[in-house]
Amino acid sequence: MSSLLKHLSPLAPDDSGACGVFYELGGITVICDAGGCAGNVCGFDEPRWHEKQSALFSAGLRDMDAILGRDDRLVEKLRLICQQIEAPFTAIVGTPVPAVIATDFHALQRMAERKTGLPCITVASDGTKLYDYGEMLAYEELFRRFAAEALPVKPEKVGVIGATPLNTGLTRADSIISALKSQGYSEVVCFGMDSGFDAITRASECAHLLVISPSGLRAAEYLHRRFGTPYSVGFPVIPAQAAEAAGTLRGKRVLIVHQQFAANALRGMLTDCEADAATWFMLDRAYAAPQDFRIRSEAHLCEAAQHYDVIFADAVLKRVLRGFSGELIDFPHFAVSGRLN
Repeated sequence: MSSLLKHLSPLAPDDSGACGVFYELGGITVICDAGGCAGNVCGFDEPRWHEKQSALFSAGLRDMDAILGRDDRLVEKLRLICQQIEAPFTAIVGTPVPAVIATDFHALQRMAERKTGLPCITVASDGTKLYDYGEMLAYEELFRRFAAEALPVKPEKVGVIGATPLNTGLTRADSIISALKSQGYSEVVCFGMDSGFDAITRASECAHLLVISPSGLRAAEYLHRRFGTPYSVGFPVIPAQAAEAAGTLRGKRVLIVHQQFAANALRGMLTDCEADAATWFMLDRAYAAPQDFRIRSEAHLCEAAQHYDVIFADAVLKRVLRGFSGELIDFPHFAVSGRLN
């Protein structure tokens, strides 16, 4: 019960993260559920739903379909969809329903490919993990399946992995592209945001990869092994309010709460301050300072907060930080509060 959220709404789950990666790639995505999980994705965790179209469907499983594991019915529905929508691939995203009945995703993938004639990606998310885990699975499988050809490298092209609304609070890639072009890159592609399936297949053209969330690390490591593409981590779009506040602090004990690479980027803007990072999500020790930590519960964050003068965090965390007498500076995180930048 220690992880029970009493003051916050549930954090974005792994199936939402996977759907966010696929959203703009032109494929047909099926959420393997009875309708509820699809409602969470489209109603709460995917802000692009209101401005960009995507072929995103619920499997609409009935009780006996789920209990008996009638995969043939799901695959038949997918076949009928493929007759109406032209797509380069299909994707099936797991939820608690297939997790409970132990769905064989490898078998489901083979059945779907035979029926539709299209490559199929399956993501064995189960709705109990957080969004970045689902993103990690989706990114890795996408590049493994479709970034197969070694193309001539374009020296001034950079590819960005991790650009999703859940990580950035953005629904468009303009600000990321502008920030990187100002650093000297003439061509910037944000995989899965304002780019399509072709960008995935041409990933080997990139001279460099920028990973802006830990969820993109596995995919970047794969592309480095496969094509030798170097990668680095960073977060080029810190909100102006947080960046300006960071520049004015001196001699403070600071805690930054966000996804890890965004927190690290903001920490780099601080001078003459002791700063630690904390996250509800993935924490890769290779990119962490010694005192950085993963938040275990609301009570854990509330207790830790008492050791800091200033906290950069989504304003919704005011509900959690009872008794904190320092300054809270808003640093929005869509996966926590549903607030866009």
